Amino acid sequence: MYSLSVRSHVMIAHSFRGEVFGPAQGLHGATYVVDAAFHRAALDDDGLVIDIGIATKILDEILAPVNYQNLDELPQFKGRNTTTEFLAAWIHGALAGRLAAEGLGAADGGPESLSIKLHESHVAWARFEGPNTPDASSMVRAGTPAGAPDGARGA
Repeated sequence: MYSLSVRSHVMIAHSFRGEVFGPAQGLHGATYVVDAAFHRAALDDDGLVIDIGIATKILDEILAPVNYQNLDELPQFKGRNTTTEFLAAWIHGALAGRLAAEGLGAADGGPESLSIKLHESHVAWARFEGPNTPDASSMVRAGTPAGAPDGARGA
């Protein structure tokens, strides 16, 4: 299996509901390092998994609407604990949706699967991996992901 990864980051604020979260129930900030990996069994005709520039541009565009935002105030996250695990799945869904919209979904000959690794710190991270289809992370619904095509639902 071939893999290509690109990296970005996002700075957010949020709070959690539930005693299990202790002091994180209060509003706090987080800076996440986001690694997006694209996987395929065989390289395309150009010898690529995906073009690095395209992958980086799409990832940055997905993250831009939530960067420097309080996730508690965004409608797509209303009523959700935006944990690191949840956000990794949400980014996966948004990325798969955008790739499909750009003709780079698995059904179009693009990467077969994606994995998102969301680094909360140098010692803790969460990862979500699934097929490169817009509905792959639908078990973690939070509305239409930023960057997904109209009507698409994702993490």
